[in-house]
Formats: sequence, C-alpha cells, structure tokens
Amino acid sequence: MPGPLQGVRIIDVTEVISGPLATMILADQGADVVKIEPPKYGEESRQLSNYRAGMAAMYLNCNHGKRSIGINLKTPEGLELLYELVRGADVFAQNWRPGAAERLRVGEADLRKVNPRIVYASIAGYGDSGPYASRRGYDPIFQALTGYVAAQLNPEIPIPDLVRNAVVDKATSFAFAQAITAALFARERGAPGQHVRISMLDAGLAFFWPDGMLRHSLIGDGVQNFAVPGERYQLQPTSDGQIVIWTSTSAQIHGSLRAVGRDDLADAPRHRGAASLEEANQIERAEAIRDGLAALTTAEAYRRLLEHEVAAAPVLSHPDVLVDPQITHNGCIVEATHPVYGAYRRARAAAHFSVTACGETAAPALYGDHTSEILAELGVPDARQAELRAKGVVA
Repeated sequence: MPGPLQGVRIIDVTEVISGPLATMILADQGADVVKIEPPKYGEESRQLSNYRAGMAAMYLNCNHGKRSIGINLKTPEGLELLYELVRGADVFAQNWRPGAAERLRVGEADLRKVNPRIVYASIAGYGDSGPYASRRGYDPIFQALTGYVAAQLNPEIPIPDLVRNAVVDKATSFAFAQAITAALFARERGAPGQHVRISMLDAGLAFFWPDGMLRHSLIGDGVQNFAVPGERYQLQPTSDGQIVIWTSTSAQIHGSLRAVGRDDLADAPRHRGAASLEEANQIERAEAIRDGLAALTTAEAYRRLLEHEVAAAPVLSHPDVLVDPQITHNGCIVEATHPVYGAYRRARAAAHFSVTACGETAAPALYGDHTSEILAELGVPDARQAELRAKGVVA
C-alpha cells in the first residue's frame, strides 16, 4: 500500500544527516521526495567513507525512497527548473547556513512567490540569529553545548566523552519530520503554508532534557534527589565480558541482588523502604551487584537476571546486532541487491500503520538517476534535456 503521505511531494535540497534522514522518514511514509543534488558529484554524503560503485553508506542510510536529480542552482536555467518543481510541491526542505538560501534565490520569500501554499522547512545549526548563528555546526559540537558530553561519564573512568554517533543530527531529523507533518496537517485544516524552523542546538537540548537535566528542572530549595548511584545505567563487567542491567523499581533491585546470590541483602530491612535510600545502603547494594556479576560469565549473569525479571542485555557487537533473535523476528533489517552497487542492508522504518500500510521504498538512487524522468514530468522535451546536460545545468 502507498502509505499515509501518498500524494505529498517534497523538494529536498538537504545534505548529510539532519535533513536527509527526516525526508527519508517521510518517503518511508509514502511521500514523493525529489532530491535536488548539486552538480558534478551530488550531495556531500556521497563522498563520505564506506563507498562502492557510486554509493556511499551514509547516503544509502539517509536517502532510500527518494528520486535524484542533479541541478546547478547557480544557473538561471537551473533555478527556473527548481521553481517549476516547487510549483507542484507541498514542502521545500533545506539545511543550509542562514542566508545561503536567500543568496541562491530560494529563500522562503522567493519560493512563496512561486507557490504560496508551500511548507518551507529549514534546519539551522544554532538558529537563524544570535551570537553563534554564522558559525559552522556539527553533531559533536552540539553534543558539547547541550549536555551530552558531560553526561557520558563512567564513574570508573571519570572523563566526559562524546556519544559515538550523530545523536543530535538524528534528534533533529525526527523533530524536523514531525514538524513538517504537523505543518501539512495544519494546512489541510485551513492554515496557510508556513515556515517550519528547527535548529540543531534546540533539537539536541530538547532531546537531552527529559532525563538528562532532571537535577535542573525543579528550581529552588527543598528538592529531594532519589537517584541511586550505580543502580540505573549500569554497564557491569562479567568474568568474560560486560552486561547492561537496568533496575528502576525496588523489586528489580532486589531481583538483581538475588541473581548474584545476595539474598541476605535482598531480605535485609536496611534495603527496604525509606532506609534503602540512605547513601551507605545504596553503595552497599551497588558494590554487591558489581562484585557478584564480575564473578559470573556473561551468559550465566544474563540467564540469572532474566530469571529474576531484571532487565538485562549482553553488549552485542555490531555483527551480533544483525542476527539478534528479536531484531530478526521484528524484521528490523532489510536486505536487498541493487544492479549497480550490489548487496546492501538498511534499517526498516520504525512506524507501522494498520490501515495505510507502507510498502518497501525504492533503493537509494545513484546521482541523477531520475533526472530524465523528473524533467519529462515537467514537460521538458528530450532535445532540451540534452541541451541542459551539455551546458552543465542538470546531471
């Protein structure tokens, strides 16, 4: 089936992760996403690592389900082609630095003259104004500014660290996709086309805040802190590896004690009720669990923790993720073969719809794969297409 966004057309000039992942989410839900790429080499992520036969893994992972056309927007003919595409579109998405779209004559005011109902969606690094607005911004920079790095602190190695993937980029993507859908919904209910603005700084902080800033949410005196040292995010060593456990209730804390053979502590009055919150008792439990798990193999610790209904998981290597029984059962990973760049795998879309179910989206396009198709839809004859290619306007 076509998906809930069937009939929505998105003109996408975004690059790398924050914008492309967002528009890919919408493509997964049925939108027709026309990706306009710069001349010669296409969008930036096509030149990144893990590359084979014209396809880079970063582009692969953020652009399936889209159609690719190469257009040189710095030429009058290329700009007119973009305007023609915008005339029949619902959304225009860009993630350039503030001012870049206006210099190219594809800012909101420019495109609203072409299509007053367009939802103009833009991502900025720090925002459209302010002391940092003109700076270059990348995921680890935003991690540093919004609290992620300060939170990545292993008590045994008390040095802050980065989250080792583009968490702020991806948080921005999901916020951007949701905001675009909300603007389309509002338009269906009578609102005009509007400008959806998201900054990576804002999105990163909003994503971090719900649990990352607990100690800074209630302001003033009298705030009680019941965070239990060592009894929440635990990456525990075992005799042959590591295991992650999560104990959020008294029953789970007692279960983890029983799993390591410390029934004496689980049954002790000092580890129940209000007394259990005393710091010395919290530390005693944390040390007992740590020492008990260190004496067990990962497999044995995993088995015991699950028997006592404690949330636990071994630390899977990336190859192990691909064959995990639940991930396999859920069909989370899609494998396919492209006639040019060969076998590939990708993560299946997370959202499932009971009525407007989404079919599998098309393989990520090679650069300019759909140029002829899209130009034909605009009514550009073959001879004119050849002329535009010869002049470097399209690829």
